[in-house]
Amino acid sequence: MKISSTREDEIITFALGSCLGIIVFDPIAHVGGMVHVMLPSSSIDLVKAFSNPSMFVDTGVKNLFLASYKAGAQRNRLLVFAAGGACANGLEHDDYFQIGKRNVTVLRSLLWKNGILLNNSDFGGNLARTMSLDIGTGQVTVRIKGSTEILSANEGSHL
Repeated sequence: MKISSTREDEIITFALGSCLGIIVFDPIAHVGGMVHVMLPSSSIDLVKAFSNPSMFVDTGVKNLFLASYKAGAQRNRLLVFAAGGACANGLEHDDYFQIGKRNVTVLRSLLWKNGILLNNSDFGGNLARTMSLDIGTGQVTVRIKGSTEILSANEGSHL
């Protein structure tokens, strides 16, 4: 997990296969952060959850929001983006554990229970993604095998 309020920063995570990259960004405070989570629920390994809460959707997302508030973001202004959740082995019918799908389900449920909207997302498929957040502009970018998708307009560029 990484949080920043430095406009020159870019936060990047690589190799989002079944993992999820979750971004929060406050376009007024120019506070943003990202967490790269691997598994849906911390209940499968409480020891790991204690030592590395960013490993799990439930604990990682909670910590991402709390850290962004501590850095000056306000909940009512937060924009939320996510990507990943791909089929881990490339063959959906052979994806026995369906970690990617389960990660997305837990994320959507967690956000819904807390009254938080997902502004945009790029989930599924069978290719790994690279996700980035430009703190200065608020632009969220997802790259998959040579193509680039912008998940956000430059939310902060007009401020």
